[in-house]
Amino acid sequence: MKSVVVTGVSTGIGWGCVKVLAARGLHVFGSVRRQADADRLSAEFGSSFTPLIFDVTDPAAVSAAARQVQEKLGATPLFGLVNNAGIANPGPLLHIDIDAFRQQLEVNVTAQVIVTQAFAPLLGAAPDHRTTTPGRVVMMSSVGGRVAMPFLGPYNASKFALEAVSESLRRELMIYGVDVIVIAPGAIATPIWDKADAIDVTRYANTPYAKSLDRVKSYMTSMGKTGLPPEKIGEAVHTALTAASPRTRYTITPQPLTDWMSRHLPSRTVDKTIAKQLGLMRQP
Repeated sequence: MKSVVVTGVSTGIGWGCVKVLAARGLHVFGSVRRQADADRLSAEFGSSFTPLIFDVTDPAAVSAAARQVQEKLGATPLFGLVNNAGIANPGPLLHIDIDAFRQQLEVNVTAQVIVTQAFAPLLGAAPDHRTTTPGRVVMMSSVGGRVAMPFLGPYNASKFALEAVSESLRRELMIYGVDVIVIAPGAIATPIWDKADAIDVTRYANTPYAKSLDRVKSYMTSMGKTGLPPEKIGEAVHTALTAASPRTRYTITPQPLTDWMSRHLPSRTVDKTIAKQLGLMRQP
């Protein structure tokens, strides 16, 4: 049985990936941070799932998990690594807490490199681990990895950076035959949107952004009701891992026209449209 490592599988997209990949005959090693989540997912997915308990920002814990997977696989190479774990720390860049900004980059960018370095040898990306069937790396980016929105600057910065890391890595790993594919979800019905309503924006109440932030909060909450099911991303991940000639990037969004317009219309036009929607026009 072919095996895949997926990070951040307790809920949302990660859970959707486990569900789809396990149903299609792959064994999934899934990372969580709590034993309770490990137990719950083991009960749900049975023998098709092996939990790995670690924080993606902890190099020692990640390396220990990679050794655990290597012991399970023996001489069999790892089929794929799905770097899915991530967070979103929203807020206006002029006022956001710098520690929150650093955490955003640490989890969504640096941690992806930590995990990739640890598991790459199992995919065949090391002189002493070469294999005739090298695996693939899937990076979970976002439509926000190419288009940035107000108040999502920290998140967008992390995803823009992840796109760059992925492109560099894909070209570097050609020497080993290991491919790197980016998945860019739009709005997906996951708990990350459900948490939007709980975001405390009172710290920005005395800034000019207060009303605009309330509009963004309402929008984010609504996306949790209209977004695609996380299994859709699981299907895209399966395609990225198994297609004979995969694309380098798959965009999965319920609003493809909006995504296209945001990327192709003149930037000043998009600026004005967003400013009108969110009340960010300069007042006389």
